Amino acid sequence: MKYFMPPEFKAYVAWFADLTLPVALKIYQNIEDIIISDEDKAMLRSLENKRVLFFTNHPSQAEPMIAYHIANMMCSRFNYMATRRAFDFIFGALGKLYQSLGGFSIIPGIADKDSMKTARSILASDKGKLVLFPEGEPMCGENDNLMPFQPGIVKLSLGAFEDARKQDPNADIVILPGFIKYVIKSPDNVIVDDLMRSIRVIERKLGADAGDRNLLRRFMMVGRLLLEKAEEEYGIEVDENAEYNYRVGKIRHVMLDNVAEKIGIQGYNKDADAITKLRFLTSVLELVELKYPNSKVPKLTDTELAWANRECVKAYDMIVIKRDYLLSWPSPERFYEYLNRYESFVLGRTPHALGGEPAHLPRKAHVVFAKPFLLSEYYEAYKKNRTTGLDSILQRLNDDLRRLMNNTKELTRCIIQPYDMGDTAVHDFH
Repeated sequence: MKYFMPPEFKAYVAWFADLTLPVALKIYQNIEDIIISDEDKAMLRSLENKRVLFFTNHPSQAEPMIAYHIANMMCSRFNYMATRRAFDFIFGALGKLYQSLGGFSIIPGIADKDSMKTARSILASDKGKLVLFPEGEPMCGENDNLMPFQPGIVKLSLGAFEDARKQDPNADIVILPGFIKYVIKSPDNVIVDDLMRSIRVIERKLGADAGDRNLLRRFMMVGRLLLEKAEEEYGIEVDENAEYNYRVGKIRHVMLDNVAEKIGIQGYNKDADAITKLRFLTSVLELVELKYPNSKVPKLTDTELAWANRECVKAYDMIVIKRDYLLSWPSPERFYEYLNRYESFVLGRTPHALGGEPAHLPRKAHVVFAKPFLLSEYYEAYKKNRTTGLDSILQRLNDDLRRLMNNTKELTRCIIQPYDMGDTAVHDFH
């Protein structure tokens, strides 16, 4: 088993990808347009001869392809990090494609020295460019939310900066924060009709009667039914007075703790938040899958590994399904994010955590950018206090991406008034 997969750029593969990218986006993500303002296109072209570290959100599998398009707008090529297991998809064919386009592997959860060395070398090289997704794995799954950022990304960039300065005292790295917002192109009547048809299929599978509930209430009803089903499956004592989010939170912790206990994972913190638990478990399961030589990695059968992965995917869906997320802004995009989870739970479709399936309706991707800044602006503060210096860069990235995220909310709209649940006196809902 080869644990590190280096970049092996091949120009002819990149040219083929340039030509077929629009088709690939349509087939695999149902994205028809990538929209970047003329001002931002000019900014991107100005970075052609610079060292660039591009950060963006990562709610789906589409972002690497959109980053590839951004590199083309820059008249350049990016390098990319991808989790090691992705290089084995389709019997390794997908990995070969990644490598040919500048991708290289990283194994989450360990000090992957080969990967870090490669990343630093890329950024330190003249005109070197690297894409990083600060949320890491698992993908957020919600376009209007961000997962907590991984602090290691900043340490990596500063290490590359120091490497570059050893070669050139005036070297610098441009940090480019971006945000990708997906918007469904179809008119409201088409969207509502498709959502109605889709939720009806799930209701029938669950044996539920929607009655006269409106669309938003039907989605909430399905969420409640899945919650009750999960509570029964995992033997959770139900407090009928507890609010929905508390009950969902309890389920996901029970699911994750159950996985850790059954497969005997060392170093698992039962007091951690659900995202931290999930990241820890998925990184360990990837090490198991890779047969990584470490005494702390549990030995599992294929059946045990498949079960643990399924449980983590289910817990992931529980983490990203939040009642108020849809109620407060019932946009087409948020409805479909919910629907994706329901179709995974009830119909057995490919879970979002494993790439999901193409969107029901055509979409466009809006790409917006914050003002680029130089890493040298923070280096002196970093030298004085490494912890404070790292935190200040991470905070700026977080602030920039959140501001971009909030600004893109106006690109979409609600198809139902927020919190409009119809006649709440008729139907009981917790």
